[in-house]
Amino acid sequence: MTAQQVKTQSCIVGGGPAGVMLGVLLARAGVEVVVLEKYPDFFRDFRGDTIHPSTLELMHELGLLDDFLKLPHQDAHQMTMLVGDAKVVVDFTRLPTRCKYVAMMPQWDFLNFLAKQGARYAGFTLKMQTEGIGLIEEGGRVVGVRTRGSDGELEIRADLVVGTDGRHSTMRGCAGFEVKDTGAPMDVLWMRLPREPEDEDQPSIRAKAGRLLVTINRGEYWQCAYVIDKGGYDEVKQAGLPAFRQALASILPLPASRVDAITSWDDIKLLTVAVNHIQEWARPGLLCIGDAAHAMSPIGGVGVNLAVQDAVATANILAARLRNGLVTLEDLHKVQQRREFPAHATQKIQVFVQNAIIAKVLTSKDKVKTPIVLKIAQNIPALRHLAGRMVGLGVRPEHIATPDIVASL
Repeated sequence: MTAQQVKTQSCIVGGGPAGVMLGVLLARAGVEVVVLEKYPDFFRDFRGDTIHPSTLELMHELGLLDDFLKLPHQDAHQMTMLVGDAKVVVDFTRLPTRCKYVAMMPQWDFLNFLAKQGARYAGFTLKMQTEGIGLIEEGGRVVGVRTRGSDGELEIRADLVVGTDGRHSTMRGCAGFEVKDTGAPMDVLWMRLPREPEDEDQPSIRAKAGRLLVTINRGEYWQCAYVIDKGGYDEVKQAGLPAFRQALASILPLPASRVDAITSWDDIKLLTVAVNHIQEWARPGLLCIGDAAHAMSPIGGVGVNLAVQDAVATANILAARLRNGLVTLEDLHKVQQRREFPAHATQKIQVFVQNAIIAKVLTSKDKVKTPIVLKIAQNIPALRHLAGRMVGLGVRPEHIATPDIVASL
């Protein structure tokens, strides 16, 4: 049986932040686009749920900010780090943006909102429960994607295929891109704990010997990230759930009884941390962006926002070319040239934090020795604003340069 065929100008494989944002921007600029998402919905727990000031600024530039902020979210104006004897506050309140905070919002709400905006444009098609399983190549060029979905197999022919299918990207693998692993000394266990109205409302990072915990206010509950040694989850499980609850309670800035909400290992989700990148983001007819090009550590929660920035730069550089003709490999290289430095610079900062702070905390047997970098930051107030800028805006933030073709008609 021959697979059905569809023709479009661009096919985006992966319905995460990079893929859906890019789809909206291209359709808005008059480009035909098909976005593929392999699951039937966007609901995935403990995904990146941080919408940074840089992304909120983009929503303003698109004229969507007011409606977007009507969605349930919590505002994080600061984040406190307590490591050893140091208390360092990462401050977002002086950023040159309209929203001087990180909006904590479920990623599925963010994606559903973007998808709703995309649906306003005739050229935007979102195919749920449709997985990209292979590339179609002719004459040394990628000319489409083979997909599998609830309706069987489908071939989508496109002038450009964009791989936004995450850190385990199928498109990246099919293209033969070599992945360079930078390494990470940790994995993360995500869980929810009850929150009471009298609790603090701002996020915090706390460290004790061998333990590090991040707590994030999510309204009715605390989203908690408990950092463990790389590959150490089996050892944690072997020690038993009571031992884990005890370890968690020893560092939790809340009454110890809150850990009783964890009744089984099903309440805990493992995030295997990876920091890596590919050296070449493109082949003729194919481009990889977001985690498919550079997987980020959860440090700073910046992965979603790096992916969104990649999408904006991609649309800025390629939309007119896609609308008017074939995109060349040189055009695709311009995207990498624009976004490679911000991605690599951010990864270098993350690796520095991993090695200078997190790895030392996890290997501490007694009292945590205060890292020298935090001693310096604690005593120089300007550094808390610089840290806020690096987390909140990142390196070389992008701005919307694509037109709204439909609105201008």
